[in-house]
Amino acid sequence: MAQRPFKLPDIGEGTAEAELVAWHIGVGDTVAEDDLLCEVMTDKATVEVTAPFSGKVIERTGNPGDMLPVGGVVLVFDVEEEGAAPAPEPTSPEISSSASPPQSTRQEPEHRVLASPALRKRAADQGVNLRDVVGSGAKGRIRQSDVDAYLAYAKTLRETPRVASPGGAAQVSAISPAPPSDDVEEVPVIGLRRRISERMQDTKRRIPHFSYIEEVDVSQLEALRESLNATRGEHRPKLTLLPFLVRALTRVLPEFPHLNALYDDTAGIVRRHRAVHAGIATQTPQGLVVTVLRDAGSHDVWGVASELTRLSGLARSGRAAPADLTGSTITITSLGAMGGVATTPVINSPEVSIVGVNKVIERPIVDRGQIRIAKMMNLSSSFDHRVVDGWDAASFVQRVKAMLETPALLFVEA
Repeated sequence: MAQRPFKLPDIGEGTAEAELVAWHIGVGDTVAEDDLLCEVMTDKATVEVTAPFSGKVIERTGNPGDMLPVGGVVLVFDVEEEGAAPAPEPTSPEISSSASPPQSTRQEPEHRVLASPALRKRAADQGVNLRDVVGSGAKGRIRQSDVDAYLAYAKTLRETPRVASPGGAAQVSAISPAPPSDDVEEVPVIGLRRRISERMQDTKRRIPHFSYIEEVDVSQLEALRESLNATRGEHRPKLTLLPFLVRALTRVLPEFPHLNALYDDTAGIVRRHRAVHAGIATQTPQGLVVTVLRDAGSHDVWGVASELTRLSGLARSGRAAPADLTGSTITITSLGAMGGVATTPVINSPEVSIVGVNKVIERPIVDRGQIRIAKMMNLSSSFDHRVVDGWDAASFVQRVKAMLETPALLFVEA
């Protein structure tokens, strides 16, 4: 046997260090080539680091939350003498947008179980058949959290009391509420959650935000949307309100180029963009991820809807690449049905504008002296006051409001 170090590979984009999110092997484990070793996070995405050779782990460096230098030794293996010659290190690790992808993926191929040797042993010790576990990692790779979730579900089924019904069939009985507990769970703020925390703190500290909230009558827009969905055909995605808002932004922003911009406050330069690269804030169980719809003006509403579906799927399944997460020039944030009456969204620095969508509600309004029931929605937008004046922000929102209230304008060529 011979000792062989494993260095953290270059994960691209000039990254000098990465945060260790999770280990998937321990000292004493034997791993095979391509087994998952650990997950590390850069400013852009989470990278799954796999083994370029087989061996037994004899040393391991760092704990979750530590910063690891690219090129630094993170593991030392015992390997067979004949395999001690240097092997190429991975240059294109699998990338995901969150520290622990929230949705399961199907295994490829169907009967192949993707899991590290250490996890296989732990699962066997616990009496778990990994073929019964759905993996949440890349290509369906099974993680320890997946096994834990499977065991918790199995325990719930075993412990749920069942009573005989009058017809003889077993039924689940009512479960008494658990007694109150004073236990305190300490959760390390690492990975994506720490990135969000640091970014929000830095953004709020440096940028003088101001918000502008306006109500919009979307009655005509909702009627149009429902009509298009009713006749869309199976090959087209279902339209939400967001594709129409994106369309409105691409029509209005050329009149306000300083709002479709990035502010480099170190260099003192505002970079205005002609193309609208719309950042779409997507909530995942691990935190907020902003995917980017590039050159949004090149798509019609159906194309925008298709891209939004694709991007949100990548974000929630943890398969978004860095190119899907960078380069936005203005961000849209929406809480959907939980959108509330108004919000004060935080700007996605170095952008200077963010548009927030609140929920649509029916309520009475006065229209030309008459009371009618309308579908109303508020737009809650925030701006960087160093670059955007209040008058310009209000004028911009009013133009977007006009587009949404008279949706025919969205399709009239300028």
